[in-house]
Amino acid sequence: MARYRGPRGKICRRLDYAAFESPKFSNPKKNYPPGEHGPTHRHRLSEYGIQMREKQRIKHTYGVLERQFRNYFKRADRQEGKTGDNLMRMLESRLDNVVYRLGFAPTRRAARQIVSHKHVLVNESVVNIPSYQVKPGDVIRIREKSKRLDLILDAVKKSHGNLSWLKLDKAKLSGEILHIPEREEIPQDFNEQLVVELYSK
Repeated sequence: MARYRGPRGKICRRLDYAAFESPKFSNPKKNYPPGEHGPTHRHRLSEYGIQMREKQRIKHTYGVLERQFRNYFKRADRQEGKTGDNLMRMLESRLDNVVYRLGFAPTRRAARQIVSHKHVLVNESVVNIPSYQVKPGDVIRIREKSKRLDLILDAVKKSHGNLSWLKLDKAKLSGEILHIPEREEIPQDFNEQLVVELYSK
């Protein structure tokens, strides 16, 4: 399945959730779902619909495809501990998400581009795979020749500092993974248990 390239505002309205980081998606202009019936086209979601919507919210927020998401869930389910917590920790540990969390990109989509275009080093080696899973002790930094990119410089100026599991050095445009985050350290308001229930059917 190809990555969604259509209007992102439509996705936010359908999911009733700002799944993208840009401020223009935080308050959709139309507070009803997309479609030809417009504001009159409202219906109560079934239990399955609520679970599916939550999965789509998480998928679009982290920018993963359906097959990727299913594989993440399978791995999360095999690990010790709560499956939902494991799922969120893996998604949060993606390299593109870490680049975003460190403030080197304004959005996850931009972070994915920065990684894909080989602007990022992990432990001094170029890694251009957005889904790469970081580990405690990994050092992520922007390549020397990429440090003057306006996209990165503007993002760093607006970044709000460290998360508890990341150590940021703004001057060097580098960050260290102190530990893989626990669920309470992930500032995403999801009910991932709904996804567990969805896949447990």
